[in-house]
Amino acid sequence: MLNKREEHFELDENASLSDLLNKLAGVHGAAFRKEVYEPGLKGVKMGFSVTVNGVLMGQLGGLDAKLSEGDNVILMSLMSGG
Repeated sequence: MLNKREEHFELDENASLSDLLNKLAGVHGAAFRKEVYEPGLKGVKMGFSVTVNGVLMGQLGGLDAKLSEGDNVILMSLMSGG
């Protein structure tokens, strides 16, 4: 959807995953909010997954997961087929 391999963002100290996703929603607008994440919801939309340093966000406390400088956050669309 975003057609980007990599973006870098500065966040406040003690920022959470929801802080980053809110920032992404502001930067990428309506398409991001429609397809990936709507601020105020409890998670990303169906069909997407988020990892922080290779660990699924659900294993890190979900949207409350704290981020640190240098963390690698990946948003992936899930693929299915048969």
